[in-house]
Amino acid sequence: MTSFDLVIRGGTVADGTGGPLRTADVAITDGLITEVGKVGGSGHREVDADGALVAPGWVDVHTHYDGQAMWDSALAPSSDQGATTVLFGNCGVGFAPVRPGGQNVLIELMEGVEDIPGTALHEGLTWDWESFPEFLDALERLPHDVDFAAQVPHGAVRVYVMGDRGVAGEPATPEDITQMTALVQQGIEAGALGFSTSRTTNHRSSTGIHTPSLRATSAELEGIAEGLRRAGRGVMQLVSDFDDLDAEWPVVLAMARASGRPVSMTVTEYFTLCEDGGTTGFDVLDRISAARARGLPISAQVAPRAVGITMGLATTLNPFMACPPFAEIADLPLAQKVAALRDGELRRRLLESYTGEVNSTKLAGSVISRFDLMVRLDDPPDYEQGPEDSVTSIAQREGRTPEEVALDIMLEDNGTGLLYLPLTNYKHWSLDAVRTMLTHPFAVPGLSDGGAHVGTICDGSFPTFLLSHWGRRRRTGRLPIEFLVERHTRACAQLVDLNDRGVLAPGYRADINIIDLDNLVTRRPQIYQDLPAGGSRLLQQADGYLHTFVTGTETYANGKATGSLPGRLVRGPQQAPASAARSRIPANTVRT
Repeated sequence: MTSFDLVIRGGTVADGTGGPLRTADVAITDGLITEVGKVGGSGHREVDADGALVAPGWVDVHTHYDGQAMWDSALAPSSDQGATTVLFGNCGVGFAPVRPGGQNVLIELMEGVEDIPGTALHEGLTWDWESFPEFLDALERLPHDVDFAAQVPHGAVRVYVMGDRGVAGEPATPEDITQMTALVQQGIEAGALGFSTSRTTNHRSSTGIHTPSLRATSAELEGIAEGLRRAGRGVMQLVSDFDDLDAEWPVVLAMARASGRPVSMTVTEYFTLCEDGGTTGFDVLDRISAARARGLPISAQVAPRAVGITMGLATTLNPFMACPPFAEIADLPLAQKVAALRDGELRRRLLESYTGEVNSTKLAGSVISRFDLMVRLDDPPDYEQGPEDSVTSIAQREGRTPEEVALDIMLEDNGTGLLYLPLTNYKHWSLDAVRTMLTHPFAVPGLSDGGAHVGTICDGSFPTFLLSHWGRRRRTGRLPIEFLVERHTRACAQLVDLNDRGVLAPGYRADINIIDLDNLVTRRPQIYQDLPAGGSRLLQQADGYLHTFVTGTETYANGKATGSLPGRLVRGPQQAPASAARSRIPANTVRT
């Protein structure tokens, strides 16, 4: 009888190809899948998966663990949400290359763009590197609970080459571009999976300066793209406002043509706060389809729900942060803050002082008074509520002011109550636009920003939400489980050339989730003070993950870490196994 390291018995297998669900066993030896079907041998360990979904581990191509990976072996909030591979270095921000004395500029950029406390970065980063290859070497020194990979960030490259001129966004000279091209090629050849850049005015450093790459010319980006062409591999990732799509789109096409490599970009159905006009996500998707028809491999990363901010008494933002009475207690521990706000005198002064003033220096701080779009975030949270659930609607029904309702929601559960304000993908109080984007043939789910926006956004649960909401819980418009699994496993893996994972078939990596699909749900985010220097962050748990394996080693059991750390730095593209099975249906087909 054949003996295996592990056999998963009798589960409902979604193998990552998009093929029909089937009941099968999965056998694993030496970190690889060896059989899928009726396995006759025995395993040193056997797991009964009867009634559970067996799927590849999620591949999350849009995270920001550049700093956290240096001090934390657990890359939460992704690793405890079923992710087994994460890619960071997105949006043009990161920590290499860096010149001695230039570290603070990169910290301020990451702090401002991705809302990661500068105090945590100052304490947690060792800075024992200068070049990007040295940064990769440093990343390998700590074991992790997931596989991870990095990209070369435009902001760091620009500052390294141009110094203050780069920070100020001045045009690059031909000599600057030559140096940047060489640095990007060096990073790709050392193992980076790609290069990333940001062209959005939303991205500013903690000092208020625009991201260095905002006004980079097409010539600069084409020159850098040549570095990928020379390396013969890598993906170009970008985020842009697309305010003037006709002007911006030629830049995207030039990057694709010059590199000869895939281009992946953030696409959302634009802002909830904008009623009409302007570029929409669908406009961008139409351009992508036209480019693909001409043979240019451009893809979209889309979110499976709205991108929104979470507000509470312990988060970065709340509607009262600009009120003088709140400033009196803002730095107190949560319990003391709650006690103070339950004092009648302070409560009266706070509510009387509320004028709707906002804090525009913070990301999304300018919208914290939009009670008409704000809802309560219960446990488990409902991310698709209606206008009747808004704080304004509750206030009208109860004969109170919206600010009073908002304050009382935040005071619930000993001050851990949360408010949620969707910013994108949520026009007309619906995720219907998201469904259209998810089913677009050239889009993959992404944009979780795991590791970033630690005090305002907690979207590392995107993979869980994708499967539970769109596959099970939504009342209408649900999508097939096999399609959803394929999109967040094989499709994401292939986007960044990680072709050895994302499929349950002989020869592939044994990165596997066993899921109680009927009970799969995200929980309400909670604040934890576990960052370096005592920093706080939002984390989100999930119910329904029975087992998560990375290369056949169990990393999470019933949502709890096992302590095993099999994750490694992935350097460069990974080849599909010789025995790779052909897809049963095209990867871009939705069977409804």
